[in-house]
Amino acid sequence: MSTHDFIAIGLGPYNLGLACLTAPIDDLDGLFLEARPDVAWHPGMLLPSARLQTPFLADLVTLADPTSPYSFLAFLKETGRLYPFYIRESFFPLRVEYDAYCRWAASRLDSVRFGHEVTAVRYDPADEHYVVHAATAGGVVTHRARHLVLGTGTPPYVPDACAGLPGAVHTSRYLAHRAALRTRRSITVVGSGQSAAEVYHDLLGDLDEHGYQLTWVTRSPRFLPLEYTKLTLELTSPDYVDYFHALPEDTRYELEAAQRGLFKGIDADLIDTIFDQLYAHSVTGSVRTRLLTNTELTGVRPDPATGGHLLTLRHLEQGRDLTLHTEGLVLATGYRYRPPDFLAPVRDRIRRDGRGRFAVARNYSIDHTGRGIFLQNGATHAHSITSPDLGMGAYRNSCIIRELLGREHYPIERRIAFQEFGVPAS
Repeated sequence: MSTHDFIAIGLGPYNLGLACLTAPIDDLDGLFLEARPDVAWHPGMLLPSARLQTPFLADLVTLADPTSPYSFLAFLKETGRLYPFYIRESFFPLRVEYDAYCRWAASRLDSVRFGHEVTAVRYDPADEHYVVHAATAGGVVTHRARHLVLGTGTPPYVPDACAGLPGAVHTSRYLAHRAALRTRRSITVVGSGQSAAEVYHDLLGDLDEHGYQLTWVTRSPRFLPLEYTKLTLELTSPDYVDYFHALPEDTRYELEAAQRGLFKGIDADLIDTIFDQLYAHSVTGSVRTRLLTNTELTGVRPDPATGGHLLTLRHLEQGRDLTLHTEGLVLATGYRYRPPDFLAPVRDRIRRDGRGRFAVARNYSIDHTGRGIFLQNGATHAHSITSPDLGMGAYRNSCIIRELLGREHYPIERRIAFQEFGVPAS
């Protein structure tokens, strides 16, 4: 049984970044456990032309350590693509490129264990260690550590109306079902954000070739662009985390609901590209597509006669109901954090807020000691829109490393914003 300073569970970009940043720290021994056989960053949405909504500087390490050998630029240099990226003159990498970068970084780390599905975490009070049990191809293995870092990600969210519905495809599995979807006579995309727009754009490009009827249904009053103005970007700052975290719990929850559009909007260039596609289609005749705004999906039932689905919709502003038949159904309904089941044996060590969610401290801990279990992502209710923001991953990891070491290894920014979010101290 191995013993470590910390064990990180899950290997998405945040824990992968933590692995890269702790690799050169000799007096910090970490182990990273991932259930999957390899790194896979949203594999169902790796469309060839889709790009990140954050600049390349928001990679795994650069904003904590610009000299790190695990940077995105180091990846480009090693793979012979640095000059083409430079000539491209875009700060925003392609999604497939970022996925390749994550796999490249993971391949250079000896602290990572793939094929380790954590099944239970227990606490041993005798030596104040967490005991982590993981199922592998060779059987169950056990590891011990003084600290845990949870990076299990946010699983796909499926509305209750669609739960267990055969034939409905969440965007997390879109590429695997793309070819089959294009054989349908009608396809409906339900959702409001970037994933919905990317899928609609992809299917719109094949409209003439395959001849299906394409519909995009969104509950939003319009196709909302991601707000990317510089002063708005200051909301992804240590200053704003300090302000937001100190607010009353009810106020934070109100803001969490109101700020969803700040990180779930659609890239403005993509919105314009979709309009240009629609315009080009319209030149040669009617376009076999419909865009339905202010429209909420309230129910779905299978249509055995066609093998499709009958959708029940409600127009929110007019208060009127309508039905829509579709053979293909794509759910761009996002992701929601769900506490992993393996934490059940240590639930009494975890703090909860008034609504039953993790009470995430300012230093990202969730346990009663304030430095035993740390959470990556899943904390928009406590840390605002910075929680899912790739650009804040290196900052959060710098803070977690400080807690693990008891000292600041990577310089941590305290104030970077020009604006003041609360009442001025003076």
